[in-house]
Amino acid sequence: MTYPINLTVSFDFSSGPNFDPPFQLGISQLGIGVLGAGGTASQVVDLTSQTTRINIRRGRDLTLDRFNPGLCTIRVLDPDGTWNPQNTSSQFFGLLQPLRKLVIVGEHNGTDYPLFAGYTTAYNYTYPKNEEIGFIDISATDAFSLFNKSAIESVTGSTAGDTTGDRIEQILDTIGFPGSQRQIDIGDVTVQDDPGTLRTVLQALQDVEFTEFGAVYMSADGKVVFRERTDAVESLGLPVTVFDQSTGITYKQLKFSFDDRLIFNVANFQRVGGTMQSVFDQDSIDTYFPHAITRQNLLHETDADTLELAKSYVSSRKSTDIRIDSMELDLTTPNYDAGIQAALGLDFFSTVEINNTQPGGSTLSKTLQIFGVNHQITPRTWITTFTTGDPLITGFILGNAQYGILGVSTL
Repeated sequence: MTYPINLTVSFDFSSGPNFDPPFQLGISQLGIGVLGAGGTASQVVDLTSQTTRINIRRGRDLTLDRFNPGLCTIRVLDPDGTWNPQNTSSQFFGLLQPLRKLVIVGEHNGTDYPLFAGYTTAYNYTYPKNEEIGFIDISATDAFSLFNKSAIESVTGSTAGDTTGDRIEQILDTIGFPGSQRQIDIGDVTVQDDPGTLRTVLQALQDVEFTEFGAVYMSADGKVVFRERTDAVESLGLPVTVFDQSTGITYKQLKFSFDDRLIFNVANFQRVGGTMQSVFDQDSIDTYFPHAITRQNLLHETDADTLELAKSYVSSRKSTDIRIDSMELDLTTPNYDAGIQAALGLDFFSTVEINNTQPGGSTLSKTLQIFGVNHQITPRTWITTFTTGDPLITGFILGNAQYGILGVSTL
C-alpha cells in the first residue's frame, strides 16, 4: 500500500543549535519498501532511503501542567557499515557524536509539514544474528532536554516590570539560544526581577510559564514557543476540526477516561518574597475530597497577582467529566486526504470536536484541544495519535458559540 506523503529524514553533522544548512524536501515517498530515496546537501545527509522506522513523541503532561521534551527514534538500515561508529573505514568515523541534528519533514499536496527537529542522544548499532544487514537506532530529543541539562544563576538584562515574554527572551539570550528559533508572545503578566537562584534553564522557563498561566514548548520545527494566556484563550476561537465515525474525519480508536486525575480544588501559590495565597472550592471538595496543588517561586510582582492565578487555576480544574484522552488516526485509510492533512497539520492548541456513537445509541461529543502528537511510521503503516484535553484556560470570546455566552463563559 502507498499513500501520498513524501518524507525527508535528514541528519546534520554540524554542532550548535541552529538547524542549518537547510534540509532537502520532496525527494522521497513513503510506502515503497523503505521510506524513499534521498540525497545529500553540504553537512546534511539524507537518510530517507535507509530509514525503516520512525517514532516521534511530543506533548504535555496534563497532570503536571507542563510540556515534556519531545523524543524521536529512527531505525536506519546500514548494509555497508557506514553508520557503525566503530567502522574506521566509514566516511563518518569520528563524526557520529551526540547532539548532532535530526530533522523530519512530511510533504502532502505541496505543503511541507515539520514533524520533528532535535538533537541526537544515542546511536545503538545492531548486527542481527544470521542477518546480512545491520541497522542503527538513532535517538534524539528536542531542545527541552538541553535546557534541562543547563544551569543558570542569573538572567542577563532582567528587571522588575518585565513582561513574561521579555523574561523568556532574556533567559534564552543568557544561554545564547538562536533568535531565529523562537516564537515568543509578549505576555499578559509583568514579573519581578530575576531571583538569582541556581536552577536549570528549563525550570526557569517553566517558572515563567506557570506565572503567566500560559505555555512554553518546542515546536515540531525546533522553535521555542511561548503562548501568553490571551493567546491560549483565543486559540479556542480558531476553526475546529471535526472527527466522527461517519460525517467528519474518521478515526481508528479513542481512549476514554473518567477519573479524578486532573481535579485541583485547592491551590496554594506563593511568589518569590511574597506570602502564600490559598484558594479552594468547597463544592468541589464536598464532591471529590481535597485535591491540592502547591507552587512556589512564582515571579508575580504582587501577592494580588498570585491570588488571581490561584483563583483561575481552581476555577478551571475544580470538576471532571468523562474525557477522551487520545485519538488514533490510521493514515493508510483509503481516501483519507482530510485525515492525512489533519495528522500532519494539527498541533498543540489546535481545537478538535470528537463525536462518538456508543453502544445503546448514546452519543458523546467533546470539544477539546490537542496537547500531544505521536507518529509511529513504517514503510507501510502510519499511525498518528493525538493526546487531547480540556483547554488550558478558557475565557470569553466574542461571537463564539461555546465561549461567547454572556453569563456562562468566563470573562
